[in-house]
Amino acid sequence: MSDLAPWQRAPLLVLGFAGLITGVLAGLWRLAWPTPGFVAGAPHGALMMCAFFGTLISLERAVAVGQRWAYLGPLAGGLGSALLISGAAPTAATLCFIAGGVVLVLASLHAQRKAPALHARVLTLGAVAWLVGVLVWLLTGTVALAQWWWAAFLIVTIAGERLELSRLMRVSPRMQRVFIVLIGLLIAGASLAALPAGSRLFGVGALGLAIWLFRQDVARRTVKTTGLTRYIAICLLSGYLWLALGGTVLATLAPVAGEAGWDTALHSLMVGFVFAMVFGHAPIILPAVLRVRLPYHPGFYVPLALLHLSLLLRVAGDLAEAHAWRAHGALGNAMAIGLFLLTMLSAVIRGRPTQHSPTSRR
Repeated sequence: MSDLAPWQRAPLLVLGFAGLITGVLAGLWRLAWPTPGFVAGAPHGALMMCAFFGTLISLERAVAVGQRWAYLGPLAGGLGSALLISGAAPTAATLCFIAGGVVLVLASLHAQRKAPALHARVLTLGAVAWLVGVLVWLLTGTVALAQWWWAAFLIVTIAGERLELSRLMRVSPRMQRVFIVLIGLLIAGASLAALPAGSRLFGVGALGLAIWLFRQDVARRTVKTTGLTRYIAICLLSGYLWLALGGTVLATLAPVAGEAGWDTALHSLMVGFVFAMVFGHAPIILPAVLRVRLPYHPGFYVPLALLHLSLLLRVAGDLAEAHAWRAHGALGNAMAIGLFLLTMLSAVIRGRPTQHSPTSRR
């Protein structure tokens, strides 16, 4: 058997989520919240973008490929996560992430050869963006420029997954060309991130993609249904609104770090959009990766609501230059992510067959 068993995949997932938890705590440390000593000075952006998302998406791609060599990607990402958490020199972790990025690109190309559709090409481009971001981090020693490549990695990957997973409404050739142009604007913006024009290009691409996804995504129909299908649709549509806000701020203000609007732009994209997508896709991805049941419960909405409300407070604090509002909004973001993890764990436990259930006797 060429693939890994679910129990063999679980440690890779744990390493990725360890990066998430440490990255969230490192972000709170930056805003002067009390945190464990080991997160002081930890690279918040690299932990979130590489240790967590890089490892998680590499694992998801490896499961889709179904061959053992593809798991070298999440293994390298997980090792990089462990190195960052341990406080080792960033260079060692960066080399692990480079190895993970190379394997992710190869796995994406493998999937693309098997199904040479537009979404597969987009997913490959997203993988390349992550690898480029890690290389930029290695060469510059900071995440200031790398973070835009990582943002492109996540946005482009999510857009590609929506094409694949959601079976978008029938898209005309003209709208496909528009989609490709918008993805190109994101990549161009990341390439020119050192210039104000780069931020504006990235913002135009993000705003345009938000409008495109909102209009084309089947979630506009499935939001009228019930249960898990409606929950996923609400996650997606609400995430597109944050993508639009982040893009608008970048396109109009082109803020830099420390200016009003910077935190709004960055976290509208990376928290509002990306984590809304994570919340929505987790009930699909976790069962596929771990082969577990994850029954829907209305309580899924609680962390989603907390995420959006706390981010609204954070944005208000940033734009009004009220540090306390921004800090409490960030704390709410962290609580929403923690509550989401507990909610998913609870759902997995509820979904396990009991000793006397009909499922367990089959």
